[in-house]
Amino acid sequence: MASALIEEAHDLSGGAGDPLVHLPDTATALVFRTRADGRGDLVVVGPRTRAAYFAGKDLAVCVRVRLRPGTARPLLGVPISALVDRTTPLAELWGGAAVRLERRLTRLDGDRRLILEQLETALDARMRGPAVRDGLVGAAAMALSARGRERLSDLAPRMGVSERHLRDLLTEDAGLTPKSFARIARLRDALAHGGRSSGLAQLAAATGYYDQSHMTAEFRSLMGVPPGAFFAGRLPALQRC
Repeated sequence: MASALIEEAHDLSGGAGDPLVHLPDTATALVFRTRADGRGDLVVVGPRTRAAYFAGKDLAVCVRVRLRPGTARPLLGVPISALVDRTTPLAELWGGAAVRLERRLTRLDGDRRLILEQLETALDARMRGPAVRDGLVGAAAMALSARGRERLSDLAPRMGVSERHLRDLLTEDAGLTPKSFARIARLRDALAHGGRSSGLAQLAAATGYYDQSHMTAEFRSLMGVPPGAFFAGRLPALQRC
């Protein structure tokens, strides 16, 4: 989906029986799903600093849109630091506007294309008010998450702001510190390359860790299991979704 606000959209409908792994993620997302009683449920999933593991659940409709860096705070109207590692009903943030949107989406009878179009329209309308802070948050988040990640001490002068100001903007508007952005980006890089690596030592070197021990410690902290166990499918106990 090409949108100034939505970075990615995923259809997570169905999926009963398969473990659902939520990786650490720097982004904030909106999820629309239909509950067992047929009612729509629209929630905000804040940035995640730890992996979570759930038993698969058969959902007739479950659509997730990942917001572009720097857009979540003006869209949602709260500091994203308050949403980290939380799932929050959108109605708590938007009030009646969210309830009306849930009803509109529910009446679309599971048409994923129309659901995404309605979500994008609602987000666009919300952004006609406050503007993103000169694109600083989005640009900084992408720079800190990209391969060959910049240090904050180099990034801030290039963007014409102080380190402290940029750190405060990221923490409040994106919900995570610069260090957390770097940790999660490096972990996701390792996860993406894990199946193609010839060994854990080579994987650590290829993805920016000091050594294999450093990668193992980071994996345990963020994923709940060491890398060897994760890649072998030995996951932590599954929670109810």
